[in-house]
Amino acid sequence: MFDIVRKHQKLLQLVLMLFIVPSFAMFGISSYSSFMDKETDLVKVDGRPITAQEVDNAAKRQAERVGGNPQIAQSLQFRQAILNELLQQRILGFAVNQLRLQVGKEALIKSLQNIPQIRALYRPDGSFDDARFKQLLASNGLNEEQFYASQAFDIKIGQLVNSVARTELPNPKLSEIISTLYETERQVQTLSFEAKNYLSKVNPTPEELQAFYTANTKLFESPEYIDIEYIVLRADPKEDAKVFSEKADQFANLTYDQADSLKPAADKLKLGIQTQKGITRSGAAGLSKDHPLANPKVVQALFGDDAVKNKRNIEAIQVSPGVLVSARVVVFHPAQTLPYKEVAAEVKRQVSQRAAEKLAVASAAERYAQLQKDPKNATGFANPIWVSRNKPANLVGAALDDVMSANPDQLPAYVSVNTPGVGTTLYRVDQVRQPAGADAKVHKAQAQQIQALAAQAEFAGFMAYWRDTAKVKTINPLRPPSTGAGS
Repeated sequence: MFDIVRKHQKLLQLVLMLFIVPSFAMFGISSYSSFMDKETDLVKVDGRPITAQEVDNAAKRQAERVGGNPQIAQSLQFRQAILNELLQQRILGFAVNQLRLQVGKEALIKSLQNIPQIRALYRPDGSFDDARFKQLLASNGLNEEQFYASQAFDIKIGQLVNSVARTELPNPKLSEIISTLYETERQVQTLSFEAKNYLSKVNPTPEELQAFYTANTKLFESPEYIDIEYIVLRADPKEDAKVFSEKADQFANLTYDQADSLKPAADKLKLGIQTQKGITRSGAAGLSKDHPLANPKVVQALFGDDAVKNKRNIEAIQVSPGVLVSARVVVFHPAQTLPYKEVAAEVKRQVSQRAAEKLAVASAAERYAQLQKDPKNATGFANPIWVSRNKPANLVGAALDDVMSANPDQLPAYVSVNTPGVGTTLYRVDQVRQPAGADAKVHKAQAQQIQALAAQAEFAGFMAYWRDTAKVKTINPLRPPSTGAGS
């Protein structure tokens, strides 16, 4: 569990930040009240809608804020992420209003002083440039009342989120108990029954092989593949960066707006249309790592429904600094079942492997039954090793869980774990111990991780409660924007 938390800690923090960072801050959505009276379109929260226009506007602002290609704001996936964020913010806003939270003057002033654009308005003598402040608000479509209201609202949401995220464990000793469980060591011996050791004992008949092939034709298909044409725009080191930026915009717009052909973009920018055959979902064989078609994003886009079914250009993709590519599917070759003669060897291998695995599993079950009758007979088991959840050695998944769950009051204990495609392994647990000298740093880190998990679980429950209370209702699915290339 702790390994998972460590590996995905940044991701979990990012998810939490989606709740904490308001999307209606000073240079985001102008104010919470600005989208309360629009027509129902996508989702309703407490009877108030989030409209497609709001999503489009927020997507454009976000794309500009991160310096991305303007076309990203047209992406359905990007706009869905924006809608999800707006929905979370609206739910939090509903909770703030229902709880009637208040913000003191000192908290509001402190918050304003943390905004770089506000700090920049103070003159060297310490006085505040009120005229520039009003101009700044006006340029963002705000008056002072709206600005102060939105900032106060943001503070309330921050207070609400932080109060939920500070959830503490009900029992201070719980983290210590969990850490102790993770440190507890067990002495383990293994006895493997692997299919590869039983292959010599199987000899499938021609009838068995043919029957397996007929019943499992999906296993013997040639993969689907595509033949494509593509164009590549590369930055010229001799050109000014602004010139390439303009070309990149033209490239993206032409391939998107005239999606039935690459020729308009190729002619306008004097690019050659190239071809590539035999591209599978794994990519094209024989291409160098820096080839534009070796980029996974390009391959994924080429196998999208719009590219395969409608033969439309994929959106321009930057595969490396200064290199953009767009492509389109010319011919789609569906997967086909290969003739039996071409796959006979593979059919025999698979049938033999499965039969050998059955023999291995049966032998393991027989030995396991014997051990239940005579637990002290450890003949054939490997040398013992000490394992724990903190130091699992080569034990993973079900094997580690089952070994660590064996009853310590009934030793030696035996555990049987099947591994599909491999066979069965028997584990013999004969001793349990608690290592001396617990690592205080490890305990502290684990306590923090447990605390974080508890806070995340609490916050998820909190959001679910307010989502239900606000009677969130989906009105229409999010669709591609109305502007752009015609279908």
